[in-house]
Amino acid sequence: MATPTDLMVSQQTKTYKVTGQITDLAKEPLIGVTITVVGTNGPIRAISDIDGIFSLNVPEGENKLEFSYVGYKKQTISVSGAKSLNVVLEEETKDIDEVVITGFSSQKKASIVGAIQTIQPNDLKFGNTRSLSNNLAGKLSGVIGVQRSGEPGYDDSNFWIRGISTFSGTRAPLVLIDGVERDLNNVDVAEIESFSVLKDASASAMYGVRGANGVIVITTKHGKIGAPSVKFHVEQSVNTPTQLPKFLDAPAYMGLLNELAGEASAPLPFTQQQIDRTRSGYDPDLYPNVNWIDAITKKYAYSTRANLDVSGGSDFLRYSIVASYFRETGMLAQDKSLPFDNSTNNQMFNLRSNIDMDVTKTTLLRVNIGGFLNRFRQQSCNTDDAFKQAFETLPFVSPIRYSDGTIPKVSNRANPWETVTQHGYDFYTSSKIQTLFSVEQDLKMVTPGLKVKALFSFDRWNKSTRSRTANPGTVLPATGRDAEGNLLHLQGSVGDESMGSSKGSEYGNTRVYFEADMLYNRRFGKHDVDALFLYNQQAYDDGDIQDYRKQGVAGRLSYTYDNRYVAEFNFGYNGSENFAKGKRFGFFPSLAVGWLMSEEPWMQKYHNIFNKIKFRASVGKAGDDKIEGRRFAYLTTLNQSAQGYTWGTTGQVNYEGDVKGISEGDIGVSNLTWETVEKYNFGFELGLWNMIDFNLDLFREKRSNIFMKRSIIPSQSGFINNPWANFGKVTNGGVEMSLNFHKQWNKDWFTSAYANFTYAKNRVDEYDEPEKKKGTYRAQTGRSLYELQGLTAERLFTNDDFNADGSLKAGIPSQSGVGGTNLKPGDVKYVDKNGDNAITEEDAGFIGGTIDPRIVYGFGGVIAYKNFDFNFFFQGVGDSHRIIGGTPYFIPGSGTTVQGNAYSENISNRWTTDNQDPYAFWPRFTYGPNVNNYRASTWWKKDMSFLRCKTIELGYTLNTNWLKSLYVKSMRVYVSGNNLFAFSKFKLWDPELGTSDGLRYPMNRSIQFGVDINF
Repeated sequence: MATPTDLMVSQQTKTYKVTGQITDLAKEPLIGVTITVVGTNGPIRAISDIDGIFSLNVPEGENKLEFSYVGYKKQTISVSGAKSLNVVLEEETKDIDEVVITGFSSQKKASIVGAIQTIQPNDLKFGNTRSLSNNLAGKLSGVIGVQRSGEPGYDDSNFWIRGISTFSGTRAPLVLIDGVERDLNNVDVAEIESFSVLKDASASAMYGVRGANGVIVITTKHGKIGAPSVKFHVEQSVNTPTQLPKFLDAPAYMGLLNELAGEASAPLPFTQQQIDRTRSGYDPDLYPNVNWIDAITKKYAYSTRANLDVSGGSDFLRYSIVASYFRETGMLAQDKSLPFDNSTNNQMFNLRSNIDMDVTKTTLLRVNIGGFLNRFRQQSCNTDDAFKQAFETLPFVSPIRYSDGTIPKVSNRANPWETVTQHGYDFYTSSKIQTLFSVEQDLKMVTPGLKVKALFSFDRWNKSTRSRTANPGTVLPATGRDAEGNLLHLQGSVGDESMGSSKGSEYGNTRVYFEADMLYNRRFGKHDVDALFLYNQQAYDDGDIQDYRKQGVAGRLSYTYDNRYVAEFNFGYNGSENFAKGKRFGFFPSLAVGWLMSEEPWMQKYHNIFNKIKFRASVGKAGDDKIEGRRFAYLTTLNQSAQGYTWGTTGQVNYEGDVKGISEGDIGVSNLTWETVEKYNFGFELGLWNMIDFNLDLFREKRSNIFMKRSIIPSQSGFINNPWANFGKVTNGGVEMSLNFHKQWNKDWFTSAYANFTYAKNRVDEYDEPEKKKGTYRAQTGRSLYELQGLTAERLFTNDDFNADGSLKAGIPSQSGVGGTNLKPGDVKYVDKNGDNAITEEDAGFIGGTIDPRIVYGFGGVIAYKNFDFNFFFQGVGDSHRIIGGTPYFIPGSGTTVQGNAYSENISNRWTTDNQDPYAFWPRFTYGPNVNNYRASTWWKKDMSFLRCKTIELGYTLNTNWLKSLYVKSMRVYVSGNNLFAFSKFKLWDPELGTSDGLRYPMNRSIQFGVDINF
C-alpha cells in the first residue's frame, strides 16, 4: 500500500488512518492522485500508487479529504474515524486538454470537429464470447451489429458503421490496431488501451481508398512510469442456449398427421395403439419418442477466460506485457463411450509485449510484439446440417440408439445423433505473429512542437488442418422382437472400426506495412495549430497471383482560435494496384468546422449549467477499392478451356471432350476505378451541470461508382460475358444519439447511466435494370439494399371466396402459377400486383423490410455503494425483418410420415374448420406439401426486432488489511449473467439468429463468476 509522500502533522497527537483505492468510471486505478486534508494548519497529503491505493493519517475528528487529479473533477469527501474508502473520479467534462486517438495520431478532444467516438476498453469487457465484435452494438452510437450464430469459432458479429451503403465490395469498416490493418476479433480486450470509432469524412478521408466504410482505431497498452503492477483476472462461465425451437412430441405429431390424413381421405398412418404405446413409453425401442434437438445438444457448455497484465517502468524504459487465455466448449452432444473425444474445444492464447524506450531525451523507440495461437477441435459434421436433420427426422422413426447398442438409421435418411457424435473430428491450428517497430524523434531543438516518426510492421498468419474420420455401422429400424425379446432389424450399413486420418494443406498470409510522418502541434497565444503529413504503403500477400498493394500520402491541418472556433482540413492521396495505370491514385479531401459556444466569454456566467455546447459540421470524400467480382478488371481474360466448337456449313463437325480451344472471357474495361463516397455530417454536443453529456449527429452518405456487372447489354454487342462497370449509386443517411450521466452523490454512493440510438436507412439511386421496370414493385432502384422480395399476401381464403363446386368465384385471380392448384379455405390468398387476373411469378416483387436492422440501441447503468457495484446493459435492434420458412417441410404435415415436424409454438393459432381466422399464424395444414402456402410472401415476413438483456453484474471489492499478508493490494469478485432474456414479438426461435427456420447453432445464455486481483 502506498505511503504519504509529503506528510506534516503539526502538533497532532491523535490521528486515524484512512485507506482506499481510487479508480475512474471504468474501474481502472488512477495513479498519482493527490489526497489532501482540507483546512489543516500544515499540508497533510498523500499520493495514490500505481494501483490507485492510498493511505493517509488524518487528525482526529471530522475532516474533509480533497481528491485531485489532472483531467478529472476534484472531489471532496467528509470522513470521521477510521475509514476505508473507494473513490471514483469522473473525467473533467470541460475537455480542453483531453487527448483522443484519431486518424494516424491523436488530437485534443476540444479541437475535434469530426464524428469520433471513444469508449473505455473496460466497457467492452462483458459476456463469455471470444469475439470483441459481439460487444459493440448498443455500446457505441453509429455501430450497427448483429450476431447470427453462437457456434464457437463462428460467432463473430456482422457490424457496420452507420449502416450499409454499397451492394458490392466490402461493407465492414477498416480496423487498425496500433496503426496496422488487423482483425478486431483476434485482440483480447485486456490488451486495449484506447478504442475509437471514426465515422465521418473528416475522420476517415485520410485513409483514402480504405476509408469509405469508417474506421476503428485501437491502440494496445503501454507501460507507465512506476513500480511493477501485476493484475490478474479469471472468470468461469456456464452456458446454455438462449432459445431452441420447440417441436411437438411423437404422440402429438402422430395425432396431427392422422387428422390431416383423414381430411385428405388418405389412410391413417398410425393406429391408436401405436399412439398410446408411444405416449406411455411401452417399448422405447419399438415406439420411440425422440426430441432430436435435445438429442444433439447438451444442457451446458463452459468457457474460461484469464488475463495477466504486468506493466511498469522508469523515465528511460516502460513495458507492458499482457497474456490471455480463452477456452470454450460447445453445445453439441458427445458419445463418451467412444475411444476419441470429438466435442467442441476452442482454445485461444494471446500474448502482447510493448516496450517503450527513451534512447535519448528526444528519441522514443517502440517495439511491439504480439500474436495468438488458436487450437480448435470440432465434430466432423456441419452444424447447420445437423440442426436441419433434427427437424426433418421424425420423432417416432427410431430411438437415438437401441438398447442392444446398435445405431438405427433409415436408408437415405439421417440419425441426427449419429451424424453429430459418431464421425470423428476436425482439428484446426492457426497462429499469428504481429510486429511493430517505430522511432519517434522530437525536433523541438528545431522548433517546439515538431516531431517525425517512422513505423514498420510485419504480420504473418498461418493455418493448418487435420481430420480423424470414423464410419460406424448402422441398422435399419426394428420391426419387432423375436420370441426371446431380441430386436428384429436388418443391417443398414457396414461400419469400420478403424479411424481414417487426413491432413489438409497449410495456408496463410503476410502483411508488410511502412509509415513515415511529420507532426506539428503548437499553441501561439490564443492560436492552436495541429498539422500532420504522412506517407504509407503496404503489401498484403494471401497466395494470389500478386500482392495487394496500396500506397499514398495523407495530411491534416487543424486550427483552433481561443478554444472556441475550429477548422480542419484533411486529405488522402492514395491508390491501389487493382486498377489500370492512370486510374490508380485519387484525391480524397474533407473539411470540418466547429464552434464551442460554451467557451464564449458571454457564456461563462452559465458555465455551472452549460459546461459544454459544441456545434460541428463536416463534408468530404473517401473511397473503397475492395470491389467484388474480379481482380484487375481492366484486363481482358481468356478462357483456355473452351469446348463445343463446330465447323461446316451446317455445324456437322462438333468437337467435345478433350478437344479444347480459346475464347474471350471477361472483357477488360480500362476506366474502372474505386467506389467513392461523399459524406456529410452535422453534430451537436451538450454538457449540463458537469454530469450529463448529450451528443447528436445527423449524417448522409452518397456512394457512387459502385462496381457491378452490367445486365442490360444487347446480345448484338457480342460479349460472351457481360462487362463490369462503375455504375451503381446508393444514398445512406440517418441519425445517432448518445446520452451519458455520471454523479458521485457522496463518499458512498455513485451512479452512472448511458443510452445510445442509431438509425440508418439506404436507398439505391442507380442500378442496372430496364427503364420500364423502374418505378414498379419489381424495381431495385429507389428501394433499400437487400430489401425482402416475395408475393404480397392479402389474407387466408374464406368460404365466401369459393363457389359451391369448390372453384374460385369470378374476379378472384387464379393462383395456379404459384402452386395454388387445389385451393381451399385456409390457404394463403395473394394480391394480383400487375392486374392480369392471375397470380404468377410476375406478381412477386419487393415487399419492404431488410434482414439487417436499421435501428440499433442500447442503455445501461452503474450503481456503486461503498464496496459494492452493480451494472446492467440492454441492447436492442429495430426495423429488422425476415421471411421465415420457404421449405416444403416448414409447415406441419407437409412431410407426411417421411420428413419434418411441427413447431409447438403457436400450433393452436392455425386455420381449421373450427378456427376460420383469415389472419391465423399458420395457414391450412395439409397431408403433404402445399406449394401455395409456403411461398415467400408478406405472410411469412416477420418482425425480428428484439430487446436483449446483455449483462447484469454484481461485484464486491476487497482492500482490507488481511489481503496484505497475501501480497494483494485489492481484489474484486463478481457474478454476472449474460443474454439472460429477451423481449420480441417473434417467438419461434431467437430472432437474432441468421436463419429462416431456427435450425442453427443457438446463441448462448451464461452465468459467470470472476475475480480481479491487483498485486
